[in-house]
Order: sequence, then C-alpha cells, then structure tokens
Amino acid sequence: MILEMVRANGAVSLRELARVVQTSEVTVRRDVRALEAEGLLDRRHGGAVLPGGFTRESGFPQKSHLATAEKTAIADVAASLVEEGEAIVVGAGTTTQELARRLARVPGLTVVTNSLLVAQALAHANRVEVVMTGGTLRGSNYALVGSGAEQSLQGLRVSRAFLSGSGLTAERGLSTSNMLSASVDRALVQAAAEVVVLADHTKLGTDTMFQTVPTDVITRLVTDEPPAHDERAASELQALADQGVQIAVAGTGQGGAPAGEQLPPGVRRRDVPLPVQRGGRIPTGQYRGPAPGMGADPMERTARVADLRRR
Repeated sequence: MILEMVRANGAVSLRELARVVQTSEVTVRRDVRALEAEGLLDRRHGGAVLPGGFTRESGFPQKSHLATAEKTAIADVAASLVEEGEAIVVGAGTTTQELARRLARVPGLTVVTNSLLVAQALAHANRVEVVMTGGTLRGSNYALVGSGAEQSLQGLRVSRAFLSGSGLTAERGLSTSNMLSASVDRALVQAAAEVVVLADHTKLGTDTMFQTVPTDVITRLVTDEPPAHDERAASELQALADQGVQIAVAGTGQGGAPAGEQLPPGVRRRDVPLPVQRGGRIPTGQYRGPAPGMGADPMERTARVADLRRR
C-alpha cells in the first residue's frame, strides 16, 4: 500500500502514510527504510518519494506536508533579506508561499508572481502591491505558465528573484520536473539582478529534468541544516559554496542569534568572517560572511554555511 501511494502521488508524507495504513509513524518509517533498501523508493525528511535521481513532480497537497518545519525556518531567513520599498519576483512553490506570508509585513513592497498561492498570501496586505503575470493556470501547483506568463515578464527589472524547485545540485543548479514551469522560472530569473534559491535539504543532490537556474547564476541559497547522517546534502552544500554561492542555513531547533541580530524564533545563524580560500573546507559550526574588498567574481565570493555537520 505504501508503494502504491508513492507511485500514485510521487511523494507522500509519513503522517499521511500512517493515517492510510492505520499504524504509527514509527512503524511506517521502518517500512519505508526497508523499501528504500530494496530500491523501491527514496526516503526524504518526513516522507517518501519515487526512486531515482530524476523524480517527477508531485502535486501541491503532497508537497505541502513535506519538511514543513524546514520550509518555515527557510522562509523566516529569506524574509529578512527583503527591504522596505523593494520590487521582487517570487516564483511558485510551497516554500515561496511560506515566504509570501511573511512578506505581508514589509511596507512599500512590490511583488511580481505567477503563483496564485503567493498572491493569495498577500491579498490582504495593504502596504504590498501584487502584480500577477498572465498565462495558463497549471492546477497541480496553482501557477500561471505558458507564453502569456513569459511575455508579461519581458522588460521587467527587479532587485531579487526568490525561487524554489524540485532539485538542486552544484553541477546543474536548480531544476524542476515540468517544462512549462521551468520556462517561466527562467523568465523570472532574467528579470532580477540577484537570484535567491529556497530549497530544504531534501532537495539537495536531487536532479530533475529541466534546468531553471544554472549554479553560476544563483546568488544565494537559503536552506535548512541537514541531518548529521545526510552526507549527500552536506557535500552538495560544500560544492555549491566552492562555486561561489552564498549559503544561509536556517536551524529548526533551539539556537541563538549573533549579538545585536534579531532573528525569528527557531532560526539559528552564526556570523563568523573567514579568510577566502578557493576550494577550502568550511569549518563545522561556522557561517561565512563577505570578506573585505571582494569583487564580483563568483569564485571569489564567500560562502555562508552554518553547522554543515553536527558532531
């Protein structure tokens, strides 16, 4: 029954599996682990997905129940990057929807989006102007896609683009499983001076069919702290950092903010400026910040990584 649910939906949370098979999450987790050992599915934090590196996209109901605490922490950190009076674009996704809920408190903000969920989250924000793209509605993720959406973005210029996706690797960058969604995301990227990718650790090291943002175009990645046993996610973060992506890691447990820095509850960031070393390892528990006099060369930008491997 677990396999049937995963094959039908692409991704299913442990909570939903436990409800359907009428057992505990502990039992379901053990069964999922056994099925993964047989190569029949892949485990993700809080759920299970179809096996293999190139996964197909699951629908909004399934994605909304995966890694919810991580998405909340990521959205908190991403919202701290947005300043009053900015103009930004926000792509479709469950993580960007969480971000939009926090952006409702930023005065003078203009948000351009192709996501009905993002627009809905900002609908009652009196001090935020929402600009919707045109296009055809893609019901599985409540996003507008197609030539109408892409044409409405031509000539647009904003400070930042906040995007999510189905997978992120240092080799290919951000990717998604749907061709139409990928095409609109590329148009959103073209409209922005900086690109911020929001991806929880379950997407790190996952590669899907259509590339949306090459690694050298990604300015910053906001993610959560990978579990201690997840070597793939930690290695992918290091590889992204080596390519010049600035990385902010949001903690979902109890942590402290640096002196004088106000962060939402549950978000842990440590700012420790380090000398730049190309290809160097990032010490455990440290958070890289920009070094003085850094240029625009992506290989000379510093990375920001906190607690990649908890000992």
